[in-house]
Amino acid sequence: MPDISKPPENSVPTTHGPAPEPLRFYGTTWLDHSGGYALRRLGLGVGAVLAAGAGAFVLRFAYQGVVVADIGSWASVLLVAAFAVCSAMAFARTLTFYGRRPDEREASAESSMHSIRIIGFVGVLLAYALRTCVEAPGERLHRAEYEAAVARHARQRQTRTGNPAARKKKRKR
Repeated sequence: MPDISKPPENSVPTTHGPAPEPLRFYGTTWLDHSGGYALRRLGLGVGAVLAAGAGAFVLRFAYQGVVVADIGSWASVLLVAAFAVCSAMAFARTLTFYGRRPDEREASAESSMHSIRIIGFVGVLLAYALRTCVEAPGERLHRAEYEAAVARHARQRQTRTGNPAARKKKRKR
């Protein structure tokens, strides 16, 4: 039977203020860098590099299959170019959106970029690994949004202090 007297490790204290948005694989540990945050970042970065290497190894088999099929050298060149371009585009877009939220136009274009991200998965994994060298992917964006929400909440709380029923009504002269 679980011990319900203690809150879960990644839980956020319940306050009436804004709650931080959890990040995948990190929960809310990005807020105060607790709960093995540094070790988790290191492990996920190394894991992403290893997964990118394994993905490149699998893509090599796809290339060899095209070469064995003997369709022509143009097909081999086209396949390598497609994977390289898709990986580069996926890398660039992934790194870009870790730092900011896409606007409406970019968000609608993301649905069409889904297949490019799948084909260029090596680029996505390398972007994730590169970002973990600096911070948890998306941490800067979430931190800025959370701090803005906390500041907005504090301003709202300052203007609503006291019991409104106890205030004296001002009379017109």
